[in-house]
Amino acid sequence: MSNRHISPDQHHHAQCGCDEVLSADYQIQTDRRRFVLDGMAMIGGLAAGLTLPMGAASAQDAEDPVLRIGYLPITDATSLLTAHAMGYFADEGVRAEAPELIRSWSGLVEGFVRGRFNLVHLLKPIPVWMRYNNDFPVKIMAWAHINGSGLVVGGNSGIESFAELGGTQIAVPYWYSIHNTLIQMGLRNAGLRPVIQRQEDPLADDEVNLLILPPPEMPSSLAAGQIDGYIVAEPFNAAGELLAGGRLLRFTGDMWENHPCCVVCMNENQVNASPEWTQRVINAVVRGSEYAQQNKGKVAEMLSRDGQGYLPMPAEVVRRAMTHYNEAEYRESGAVSHPDWRVGRIDFSPYPYPSATKRLVKEMNQTLVEGDTTFLQGLDPDFVADDLVDYRFVEEALRQHPGANYLDELTRKERIKL
Repeated sequence: MSNRHISPDQHHHAQCGCDEVLSADYQIQTDRRRFVLDGMAMIGGLAAGLTLPMGAASAQDAEDPVLRIGYLPITDATSLLTAHAMGYFADEGVRAEAPELIRSWSGLVEGFVRGRFNLVHLLKPIPVWMRYNNDFPVKIMAWAHINGSGLVVGGNSGIESFAELGGTQIAVPYWYSIHNTLIQMGLRNAGLRPVIQRQEDPLADDEVNLLILPPPEMPSSLAAGQIDGYIVAEPFNAAGELLAGGRLLRFTGDMWENHPCCVVCMNENQVNASPEWTQRVINAVVRGSEYAQQNKGKVAEMLSRDGQGYLPMPAEVVRRAMTHYNEAEYRESGAVSHPDWRVGRIDFSPYPYPSATKRLVKEMNQTLVEGDTTFLQGLDPDFVADDLVDYRFVEEALRQHPGANYLDELTRKERIKL
């Protein structure tokens, strides 16, 4: 799919029932991008496999660049998509193409690396990997959202806690993801061992096999019994509940309060070449974040297939993904253990708190992934918080739109209760 609009064929498939919705409407085309970048993630070889547009591609049209947004069909992209849908980029005088929907993290990363996109949302560990393992000049400009993810298991699996995940197959969206980090934190806390092996190989009772699946494939794989569960961003948890017979075992925002998931990223070379333009872009993103936080139901409808079609899921699914959280059934099941936390199913607070970056870098050193992780050894969390994140533009945008940071503070202490 080359833009955000849904074709008549896709709309027809979406009316045919759960299996076709999940397998046809969201099926990823297995193309070269997926294999290239997944392979690079495994061997730590992004720079070796691509001709990186280190300077020229980012400096092109420096006087008045055209904004080219790439995104996955998940609510992580809400701030970017809302800014486009509401005309906030246009209000800032930024020429923006229609955001382009990409079906896999590998495809989005490659598109960003090649200069096809100059504004993207990425899982927060991905920029760490790109900058310090592959020397790519990525900068985190803001947080795209906080919370917004969960662990879904089969509705008839009988699994009611992390401790009962032994011997199961659990999908994660990418090795360098907050999802992979958080599920491994939860497994270790429950006395289980995460492993990475072939699905057909036997598992010990205290082992949990982790495998990569692109988010749109997860609900259908769960419904088909190919996996026992998955941890991913919305709206694929809501889709798992409503369309694939899944059950929400735990929300990640209930494990790490208001944790970052996806972050807004740009190329440092373009940021330096076009600082005024960059400020206008981030102004619009922050404004989109503020509107989304205050109007979750309305935004869910707008972004859904039944609204403006940025996301291929029906409004019912997207609305649940953005608003259905502190309910009695979740408190009773343990999916929500901390109803007193200031947490929604997904929230939008763009300020990139340094304390969260520091904690994530520490946890990444404990996270099992495929490939070479030597770049993490000796990587100083304080240095990363200063070097990877550009705070200037988001701080200025927050001065213009102070309501967009709903916590109203620029420092915080990380709270994690697994």
